[in-house]
Amino acid sequence: MQIEFIASMAAITPDPARSRRLYVDALGLPLESAEGDEYVHSEHIDGSKHFGVWPLAQAAQACFSTEDWPADRAVPQASIEFEVANAEAVQPAADELRAAGFELLHDARQEPWGQTVARLQSLEGLVIGISFAPWLHV
Repeated sequence: MQIEFIASMAAITPDPARSRRLYVDALGLPLESAEGDEYVHSEHIDGSKHFGVWPLAQAAQACFSTEDWPADRAVPQASIEFEVANAEAVQPAADELRAAGFELLHDARQEPWGQTVARLQSLEGLVIGISFAPWLHV
């Protein structure tokens, strides 16, 4: 697999309002969200393609199609996504990880916002994505 760059880093939070106090109010990061969405993020922080604060319920929904993180898995503290060259490269990369003995949370799929991603959980508890986000390639 050919990783192009780190596409995204996100803190995963069980309490979005409390985390917003740190990242937005105290640190002054220019994080924004869509109306009615607790996921705050920015693509305008120097040195970062995308930084976000991802509610745990949304991470669980993205990985398991439920708002509750499974009790038999470590609760993740962060997510990191590694970008590949195109959407067609995501599933072969996921297959390569599976062949190397890693259990995927899900195979490649296109998210409603247009990103193609496959995810696994690392030994450290991180949610690891192999992804292609078209807007990062313009």
